[in-house]
Amino acid sequence: MPKVKVSGADKYGHFTFHLVFTLLWSCYFWLKQNHIALRMLFYVVLTSLCFGILIEFLQGAFTKTRQADCLDVLANFGGAMTAFLVFVLIKIAKKA
Repeated sequence: MPKVKVSGADKYGHFTFHLVFTLLWSCYFWLKQNHIALRMLFYVVLTSLCFGILIEFLQGAFTKTRQADCLDVLANFGGAMTAFLVFVLIKIAKKA
């Protein structure tokens, strides 16, 4: 079988992880409180971003086989923001 090389596959992984992470965590708060405020969504996205930055810093500082990458942080943020937008659209749709 030929190997298929996808350019930037690592970034897709970062984006997807933070999208799912933020969606699941936001769903948890939504189900627990029967609603979710934009302020809570903001904190979930901010925590996801801080977690991604921390992981990048740690792998750059404490591993020899991995390095920190600013584009990974951008992919993390993109995934978290996409989840944020999904919840904002859901809130708008529920009000209509």
